Amino acid sequence: MRTILHCLNTGLKKPTAPLPAKMFHGARILVAPLDWGLGHSTRCIPIIQRLVQLGAVPVIGADQGPLALLRQEFPQLEHVRIPGAHIRYSAGSNQLWSMARQFPAMVRSVQAERALFDRIRQDLKLAAVISDQRFGIRHPDLPSVLITHQVFPFTPLAQGALRKLNLRHMSRFTRSWIMDEAQAPGLAGALSHGKDMPANARYIGTLSRMLGAPEERGKGYTVVAVISGPEPQRTLLDQLLTEQLQRIPGKHLLVRGLPANTGQQQHGKLLAVPHLPANELAAHMRSATHIVSRSGYTTLMDLVALGRSAVVIPTPGQAEQEYLGELHQRTGRFVVRRQDALDLSEALAALRDPAATKEPPARVLLDEALSDLARLLR
Repeated sequence: MRTILHCLNTGLKKPTAPLPAKMFHGARILVAPLDWGLGHSTRCIPIIQRLVQLGAVPVIGADQGPLALLRQEFPQLEHVRIPGAHIRYSAGSNQLWSMARQFPAMVRSVQAERALFDRIRQDLKLAAVISDQRFGIRHPDLPSVLITHQVFPFTPLAQGALRKLNLRHMSRFTRSWIMDEAQAPGLAGALSHGKDMPANARYIGTLSRMLGAPEERGKGYTVVAVISGPEPQRTLLDQLLTEQLQRIPGKHLLVRGLPANTGQQQHGKLLAVPHLPANELAAHMRSATHIVSRSGYTTLMDLVALGRSAVVIPTPGQAEQEYLGELHQRTGRFVVRRQDALDLSEALAALRDPAATKEPPARVLLDEALSDLARLLR
């Protein structure tokens, strides 16, 4: 009954009959997430899990941290290295010139991954491809799915022109799966809802690797802080939290977003670890008194799946994270603080109700999208 009510409240359809266990009949499907931080790779985890459950054979296509993370989660799956653009943020709060300087490299990256995919797709014997925000990973001879929540992205310059370019890229895919609730504002707000939605778009709901995690409890840390993202801003927040957490009573955990690293560090009552598998991280976040994180979209989906609120800190100058911070400061889902003015003790005191009120999302829309993909393969 609760699931049915949730579907009605969020615009989702009533749950349908279970999907056939071998619906994909061994089809090999490339899943290729963008490699800016870890969010795109972690949100692909529930999709990969569901593909396996439905009889597909996922092939992981990624690079660096995202590839390391997905290999840890799915050691049994085949993988292929697909390099992407190496984007680096500035150390300041304005990313305008940093992004402008790197824009040509981003364009070349799309062209390079398209050329690479053209060379390797037949050797991989693919039946379809699912690309998370990698515009070059598609082919007209293959059912090609784009995953995004940024239908109408916020950018520090030329936003109108770049939105038109984004919509043009989306239209070249067979399907565009929008990772948000169908009913506005959803979780992404104006990023994923608007008047001129692409004809190939369909909402698949919010997804999280936390949703299927076992209901285990962690060690009951006072604060669990989870960070990732492009350098040097990841390191700057790492250093800031390491300093401030040592002044807050209790035992704390800092997950640093470095899946390719090994070894942990103890700073007084703060334990800093490079990375944790999804189930272990979910257990610690579920049992923590408070959670601190970036306002990256995947992290927000994880928090919703766990039914938790958090202190969220947008990456300085990252237009999307700053917009999501402003949006959810208004909705009251999260406590939002700027990195350059962070007083963690004050922010945690403002986090009066640690439990979010929304029920975790169902996966009805994802199953409908996967059924549609299976029909395209027949």
